[in-house]
Amino acid sequence: MNDLAAFAALLTPEGRALLDALRDYDPAQELATATRLRREHPAELVSAALGQARLRQRAVPKFGAEDAFRMFFTPAGVEMATRASVAAYRAERLAALGVRSLADLCCGIGGDALALARAGIRVLAVDRDPLTAAVARANAEALGLAELVEVREADVTEVDTDGYDAVFLDPARRGGRGRTFDPEAYSPPLSWAVEAARTAKHAAIKIAPGIPHEAVPTEAEAEWISDAGDVKEAVLWFGTAPGAVRATLLPRGASLVTAAPLPDPEAGPVGRYLYEPDGAVIRAHLVAEVAAELDGRLIDPTIAYVTADALRATPYATAYEITDVLPFNLKKLKALLRERGVGNLTVKKRGSAIEPEELRRKVKPQGPNAATVILTRVAGAPSMLIGHPAPAPA
Repeated sequence: MNDLAAFAALLTPEGRALLDALRDYDPAQELATATRLRREHPAELVSAALGQARLRQRAVPKFGAEDAFRMFFTPAGVEMATRASVAAYRAERLAALGVRSLADLCCGIGGDALALARAGIRVLAVDRDPLTAAVARANAEALGLAELVEVREADVTEVDTDGYDAVFLDPARRGGRGRTFDPEAYSPPLSWAVEAARTAKHAAIKIAPGIPHEAVPTEAEAEWISDAGDVKEAVLWFGTAPGAVRATLLPRGASLVTAAPLPDPEAGPVGRYLYEPDGAVIRAHLVAEVAAELDGRLIDPTIAYVTADALRATPYATAYEITDVLPFNLKKLKALLRERGVGNLTVKKRGSAIEPEELRRKVKPQGPNAATVILTRVAGAPSMLIGHPAPAPA
């Protein structure tokens, strides 16, 4: 049975019943589970169902349990799919632009298409892989969105997008050797995606967050998105704010945007508070904007830590109150932590070769108290900043 036939078997009443029975499946008991199920079902169907059950469990962090256990996945689809919270944010932004119909090129298993449909947008979802297209179609049906999502198996470079309000492109960024970092090695290449975007009234291209700023077209708005502190992706927007740079932090939805980024702030001595900008802010090169908001300065010209003498509220950075600024010395750190009875030790780093796990092994924290150690550079010198999360400003 090939992959497409195996997937089709999962869509039969027997296959769906088998998947429902595997919702609470324990991978540690797979052999016993498989043996038991094969007494009542074909071996190939059981193998396909067990594989799908594993993928659904992997998909829960991205899609939530309610959707993940109704949807279908491929291994690559789980890996490449947009997190549901990010897809929903992007769909809401497109809807706010007045988009009512959209061509989703390289739709994968349909994660973005589903979010777009839930935002009331009619979607043409296109993927050239037969199995992936079949999975996307099944997902639209499983979530009750088939009326808004048309799935087409085709080469995206041959699809006519005239008549649609917008185009969304998500080029594949994985090849046979893993993740691809060269935008021209995307499938299709970024240059083709940009040309396709230029022909639409509105367009968005999902790209890797590590894209160099110089690779961003001048007529595009570049947005970096984080979710719960983790940078998830970057997006090139066409038809919005040419040349603008934006950092968006989910789930709170805070967006820092400018068309004229500030020059790098001055560096100076470490003040009472240290601010760690969100990763999306750093990727968007908007640390200077955060420093200006905080009336702060850098601790080192090459390090994205902002310091200030006053505590101010900001959604774009996490604040720490600093009690000690010391040259890097593991023996002194171990003695200080022992003296203060620190057993709950949080280790953060930026600009240091020491890994947090390695430091914990060497200092062996013990005691009832907590502290945060930040390994970094201050004015070019390897340093240790000791403190704790700052209280929320009044």
